[in-house]
Amino acid sequence: QVQLVESGGGLVQAGGSLRLSCAASGSISRFNVMGWYRQAPGKQREYVALITSGGSTNFADSVKGRFTISRDSAKNTLYLQMNSLKPEDTAVYSCSATNFQIYWGQGTQVTVSS
Repeated sequence: QVQLVESGGGLVQAGGSLRLSCAASGSISRFNVMGWYRQAPGKQREYVALITSGGSTNFADSVKGRFTISRDSAKNTLYLQMNSLKPEDTAVYSCSATNFQIYWGQGTQVTVSS
């Protein structure tokens, strides 16, 4: 059974930075794609970023140039570095991992104050 556990969320002022982590149970090498999504109150979940097993990355336009995604196979952990945070980045951030099916973490709250 795959478990994904996010951490690193919190309260930060606009313009600040946070780094989210997503620790997986077992090797992340088995996942073709890992990603981050977010859901703000009253809104649908939206895509943030992804990274493939080959290291290719992709970002939503809303975070491009501000967020970076990386994965550390030795630590079985996915990261999301978030810089220049804006109040509109406030949401619950969840990580996902995909091989033949998609797995989700429980999420971590990020709150950006103006």
